Amino acid sequence: MNNYTKKVYLNLKKKYAHEKEFLQAAEEILESLSSYVEKHPEIEKNGILERFVEPERIIQFRVSWVNDKGKVQVNTGYRVQFSSAIGPYKGGLRFAPNVNLSIIKFLGLEQVLKNSLTTLPMGGGKGGSDFDPKGKSDGEVMRFCQAFMTELNRHIGQFTDVPAGDIGVGSREVSYLYGQYKRIRNESVGVLTGKRLSYGGSLIRTEATGYGLCYFTDEALKKYKNTNFNGKRVIVSGSGNVALYACKKAMELGAKVVAMSDSSGYVYDESGIDIDLLIDLKENKRQRISEYAKIKNCIFNNVAKDIWKIKCDIALPCATQNELDLESAKALVNNGCFMVCEGANMPCTKEATNYLMENKVVVGPAKASNAGGVAVSGIEMSQNSMRFSYTAEEVDQKLKNIMVNIFNTIYDVADKELNNKYDLVSGANIAGFKKVADAMLTQGVI
Repeated sequence: MNNYTKKVYLNLKKKYAHEKEFLQAAEEILESLSSYVEKHPEIEKNGILERFVEPERIIQFRVSWVNDKGKVQVNTGYRVQFSSAIGPYKGGLRFAPNVNLSIIKFLGLEQVLKNSLTTLPMGGGKGGSDFDPKGKSDGEVMRFCQAFMTELNRHIGQFTDVPAGDIGVGSREVSYLYGQYKRIRNESVGVLTGKRLSYGGSLIRTEATGYGLCYFTDEALKKYKNTNFNGKRVIVSGSGNVALYACKKAMELGAKVVAMSDSSGYVYDESGIDIDLLIDLKENKRQRISEYAKIKNCIFNNVAKDIWKIKCDIALPCATQNELDLESAKALVNNGCFMVCEGANMPCTKEATNYLMENKVVVGPAKASNAGGVAVSGIEMSQNSMRFSYTAEEVDQKLKNIMVNIFNTIYDVADKELNNKYDLVSGANIAGFKKVADAMLTQGVI
C-alpha cells in the first residue's frame, strides 16, 4: 500500500478492530487501489477513499416475531446503505445465524464495486438478519419476514434502495417481504428483485448468478487457455441457487461436474452430478446433500472443505466467505486445477488467492464473476419501471453480454495497466472503483 491507502486502512482497523470480515475486504480493495490512487492525486485531495470505505448509512433494528408455539422470538435486522454515488442502493438480504454487522458491511463494500462493473446505474448496499430459516415452518418464516419488513419498509424504495435475496432468502422469503411492503405502503413498485414471475419478477433471475459465473468462466477459458468448458472436470461447492445453476450451466456447456457440497459435507459422483435430481432435493424437498448420495449410491464425505482435494480442472466456490483457505489452494494446485472463479462472496482467503495467482491459476474475483445475479436484478428493475417483460432468451443474452464485458474490462486493466494478466482481483477493484470515484468527485462532498 502507498501512504494514503495505508493511512485509510489503519484508521479503519483502529475504529473497527472487531469487524474481521469487513477489514479483510477493505484491505484487499485498498491494497489493489494503491497504484491507481498514486496516479490520481485528486482522490486523496478530496478524501475519496475515506468516504468510499464508510457506509453512507447503517440501519440496525430489532425484529420481534412469534413462533408456532406462541413464543416471542427476537432477532437483529440490518441494512447497510453503502454508496449511492451511481444509483439507488442495491444488494441482497441474507438470513443466517452468523450474520452480523461486519459481514453485512463487507458484503456492502464489495457490492459497490460489483454493481459498478455491471455498468448499470446501481449503488451498493446489503442487509439481513441473524434469523435462520432452516427448520422453520412457512408460517414462522412469513411472520419473521413481515416483522422484518415492517421496520425496513421506511428505509427503502424503488428510487432509494432496492433489496434482493441472498443466502437464506429465496423466492419464498422475497414473496413474504414484498407482500408486507405492499400491504404497508399501498403501492406495487419494483422495490424488491427476485420476485416471482406472477407479480413482476424476471425470467432467469433464479439462475442468473450461476449462469453468469459460467459465462464469465467460459470467457476466461477462451482468453487464457484458448479453450472452453467442453470436457473439463469441475467441482462446485455449495448447493444453493448459485451452485445449482452454475452446475447446470457448466454441464450444458460440456463440463463434467463431479462434486458438490452443503454445510453437512460433499458428494463425489464420478459419473457426473445428476443436476435435475439435486435441484429437486434441494429446492423442492429442502433435503441435505447426503440424500443425493443415498439415491445415487455415490461417495458422501461429512467434511465439506475436503471437496477441494478432488482432482479438477476448474473449481467454482459457491458456498460462503473464506471457505477456500491456503491448504485447500495448495491441494487444488497439486491436483492440476488451473482456474478458480468465485460464485460466493469472498470465498477464498487472502492467502489462498495469493497462492493461486503465484502459481498461475486464474482467479475470477467474486465482485466480477458472481455479478450475474445483480445484473439481472438491474434488468428486473428496468422491466418493472417499463411495465414490460423480456423473454428468457432476451434476458439470458443480456446477462451473457454483461458477464463477457465484465471479464474483458477487468482483464484489460490487469494486462495493460498493471502488466499482470493474472491479477484479475486488482483489475476488478480498479475498474469498479473508477466509475464510483468519478461520480463522487463530480457530486462534491456529500
